[in-house]
Amino acid sequence: MSHEGPDPPTDPPTDRESPVGEPVIRGDPRVTGQRPEEAVEFDPDDPESVARAAETVRQFAGDTAGQGDTVYMLRGAAACAALVRGEGSYRAAADRAGGEATVAFIRKWSRVHDLPRSIRMHVAMGHIAPTAAKHIARVSGEARLQIAWAALDADMTVRQVRSVASAVNDGASVGEALAAEGVTLGKIELELPPGAYQELRRQAALEGVDPADVVADALEGRFE
Repeated sequence: MSHEGPDPPTDPPTDRESPVGEPVIRGDPRVTGQRPEEAVEFDPDDPESVARAAETVRQFAGDTAGQGDTVYMLRGAAACAALVRGEGSYRAAADRAGGEATVAFIRKWSRVHDLPRSIRMHVAMGHIAPTAAKHIARVSGEARLQIAWAALDADMTVRQVRSVASAVNDGASVGEALAAEGVTLGKIELELPPGAYQELRRQAALEGVDPADVVADALEGRFE
């Protein structure tokens, strides 16, 4: 079902709220199976930690063996972000890391680390490919969330996510960019308990509206 209702009363956070380098997702055993003490933390204000981040970035940039490991890639993204903060610029971070760590590489993965927690959780669980997350991170504001949820609900490919992000950065709305890929913004398939499904259909019929309108009204009240 798809529904376009009024904007929520407050905008959701669209950037990382926890400190740079802190393993909020990587240290959550419910998401990654990794205990908090096992997750590497990078402190941009600690010279030794910055040195460790530089080594991690250098290995991350030159190693393709771990490309299928989402926790490995999130750790590399955290190292990129901490190294940039510790060194003061993308150029300085690239110079410190050396190897194949270019400015473009560090910028892309730093942006992934800066994505909101709700998106990074799906990256950690393998629902959103890290390569797709890099393209989601290219846009700003609520477009990040909208593209991420559309990618999940429509099972979008990395190529589609890249195309949508490029179109949005060229001035298209998220809805327009998704439509060009055959995806409807706000469309989600729900599986409800039989009782709730029956009542939803009954209420929609009595009110003469689409079931999506009943769901949207109920959710607006819950989110408020």
